[in-house]
Amino acid sequence: MDTTPILNYLSELSQNNSREWYHAHKEDYKSANARFEELLQELILSIGSFDPSVIHNAPKDLTFKLVRDTRFSHDKSPYNPAFRAHISSMGKLPVPVGYYIMIKPGNQSFLGGGLFADMFKEATSMVRDYIVSHPDEWDKLIHSPEFTTYFTVKGTALKNVPGGYEKEHPQAEYLKFKSWYLEYPVSDEALQNGEKFLAEAQKVFKAMKPFNDYLNKALAGFQMPER
Repeated sequence: MDTTPILNYLSELSQNNSREWYHAHKEDYKSANARFEELLQELILSIGSFDPSVIHNAPKDLTFKLVRDTRFSHDKSPYNPAFRAHISSMGKLPVPVGYYIMIKPGNQSFLGGGLFADMFKEATSMVRDYIVSHPDEWDKLIHSPEFTTYFTVKGTALKNVPGGYEKEHPQAEYLKFKSWYLEYPVSDEALQNGEKFLAEAQKVFKAMKPFNDYLNKALAGFQMPER
């Protein structure tokens, strides 16, 4: 698969980040987006070989818009020059957690997983409580060779263990977290060979699955807030 149109379009958008340029190059966007959706379809099938819960997804339902919300940002650039998608059993919703991809030129692309959203207090509490009651499973997971080859746990964190949790708990450092996620960086060069990238992505996402499974067990029964 040739991913060049994706990288070329996003690079040009990054250098010409204006509504005028975007609308003048709408056909280029459509072509690049179509190629990204083709890539997503290949990823869905690839992930489906070890996680069948994602197979039913349609690529167009998994992507995020390029338009940025600039109301509270000093950066008033109208577009985020990145193609992004979240692949899970419930599509692009943040819960249940799944497999995230962001393609952004300038070696800013990455493959991700876990709970990125830290605004859902109930979800945060559910994960903390699960870590408290399943500390050994968490410890075994994050220190396994399959995991450490690719990842370290990241996330928004408090300075101290929150109230209601033991400060001396063996997983106290992770109880400070409000989100728990993984990021595996992908270079522009790695993206240029579509077949090699898809093969590497399959390995990374397969190594990520036990982490996602742990969080999804913790988040069982969580309901997304109504808008």
